[in-house]
Amino acid sequence: MPNIKSAKKRVLITKKETVLNNDVKASMKTAIKKVEKAATKEEATKLLDEAIKRIDNAASKGVIKANTRDRYKTRLNKLVSSK
Repeated sequence: MPNIKSAKKRVLITKKETVLNNDVKASMKTAIKKVEKAATKEEATKLLDEAIKRIDNAASKGVIKANTRDRYKTRLNKLVSSK
């Protein structure tokens, strides 16, 4: 544990931010898995919209980078179009 007051505050803030980032990332990954496991193309298309929203949200919050966002979206679009 740090001794300096500002460093102690940063430790607490980092813990809070880590929890929030993990929540955003977990919801994004759950949405992606739902699209991958969808049985029909119609179901996958509906779930794709939600997954793209979650991916864009994670990128806007800085949880994932822009290239990672684009890669996830491209892979999901290819998957849905091939069903």
